[in-house]
Parts: sequence; C-alpha cells; structure tokens
Amino acid sequence: MKIEMNDDVIREFQYMAKLATKHGSPANMNTAEEIIAYVFSSVADGSRRPGSWERQMLESMGLVANCDAHQEYRVQYGEP
Repeated sequence: MKIEMNDDVIREFQYMAKLATKHGSPANMNTAEEIIAYVFSSVADGSRRPGSWERQMLESMGLVANCDAHQEYRVQYGEP
C-alpha cells in the first residue's frame, strides 16, 4: 500500500520528530516515519478495542461505524 500525504502534513510530522529528538518525549520517537506508524497503529487499535484511549480518538474523528460489529472487542486485526 502506498499512502500519500500533503507536504504540509509531512513537514509537521518532521517538525514533531525534530522537537522529540532535541527535547525528548514520552513516546521516544525520533523520525517522522516512526510517529506516522505509531499514529496509524493507534487508529487500528482504536477500531478493534472499544473503551480504549485510541477509540476515543476515533470517535472524535467520526471514524466509528454505526453498527454493533464495530462495538465488539477483537483480538486480531482485520475482519473477523
């Protein structure tokens, strides 16, 4: 899969990484790629784990489907 992002968004992730490298951060991620991978993983975790802090993020962004299936906890990623 290839994911394309707006150049401004990429620059923001690069800036976040620069700040983390210079000043440290709890997540200990020092590249834009590491931060982006973490964000994507968090979105996927929120999709499969209702009640998690990640789910709150998805709900705020409107990414939780209005169905019972999206309210069930799943151990595995992807469609059950």
